Amino acid sequence: MKSVNVYFNRWFSVAYHYMNLIRGNEDGMPFRIFATHPDIHHMSLQGADVAEKEPALTGLPYVEFCVDFCRRHAIDIFIPRLHMLDISRHAHLFDEIGTKVLVCRDAELLESVMIKDSFYENVRAKGIMAIPDYHVVRSAEDFEAAYRDFAAKGHRVCFKPTESEGGLGFRIIDNNRSPLQELLGYVTQLISFEEARRILAEARTFPDLMVMELLEGYEYSIDCLADGEGRLLAAVPRRKAGGRLRLLERHAGFMELAAKVAETYRLPYNFNIQMKYNGETPKLLEINPRMSGGLHISCLSGINFPYLAVKSALGGEVPRMELQRDILAAHIEQPVIVTEKENSAPPDVVN
Repeated sequence: MKSVNVYFNRWFSVAYHYMNLIRGNEDGMPFRIFATHPDIHHMSLQGADVAEKEPALTGLPYVEFCVDFCRRHAIDIFIPRLHMLDISRHAHLFDEIGTKVLVCRDAELLESVMIKDSFYENVRAKGIMAIPDYHVVRSAEDFEAAYRDFAAKGHRVCFKPTESEGGLGFRIIDNNRSPLQELLGYVTQLISFEEARRILAEARTFPDLMVMELLEGYEYSIDCLADGEGRLLAAVPRRKAGGRLRLLERHAGFMELAAKVAETYRLPYNFNIQMKYNGETPKLLEINPRMSGGLHISCLSGINFPYLAVKSALGGEVPRMELQRDILAAHIEQPVIVTEKENSAPPDVVN
């Protein structure tokens, strides 16, 4: 059986696990994994059979680099993370060379999902889930007004750029911090209102910020699998349960929510819904139109999310699946040899 060539462009380190999940699939389908990253020794590349250094490009030139890579290596499936929106807008270039791209091809929808404030308004209009109270601010004065509004309502306050990934730029306002304790301890996400306002006031411009109520209850990531048309095939709610513990939980409400999101937005293949409680009400944090950073943990459910997305894209039949029981899980570090000699490159690496 001919190997299927799968390409990951610049991904997080956890792509190492996704690659191995695809390679170790339950059907015994053979795969050859290709990957690129600006850092040729990045951990994501250690799961690849062939790795190349990725150039610092944006827009159409970056898409053209990916198209050329797919052409040179006869890539069957491309799983992008970096510059997903540009890749979506030019997906026809991959169609022309016979490469299937695991990306939402509705570029307008994809863009709205990636810009948090516009997506919050979309969700509010559809009424499928609650969203946090928030204001978008573009000046230090707006920031102060938003903070004082939420403080008057009794909210703890946090903020984050409207366009960011993961925890980048996320801060919690805490006016009782101890700078000395923080200096001598761990780096925290805490900042006082006065310090945040001073920094913003000193900046001539800054990216749009979402100032929000701080949600302080349980946090869930709902990992979802859909086919190419966005029909939901599986969903696993994963709750932070303290430290590294994660509870894969048969949460009926979040299973129903995943079905509503899939029906409403038709996001294809792998996507992730992040929810957090404030009191008794779960509210949306964000939706990631890609594999989540903790997806490999959700795969302990027996549902091989990365492989099944690839199988679906290749036209294979993927049945609907459900989490069969609650599972308490965690993760540990795994040592990996990157090179056996100083300054040497791994096999099949092109610098």
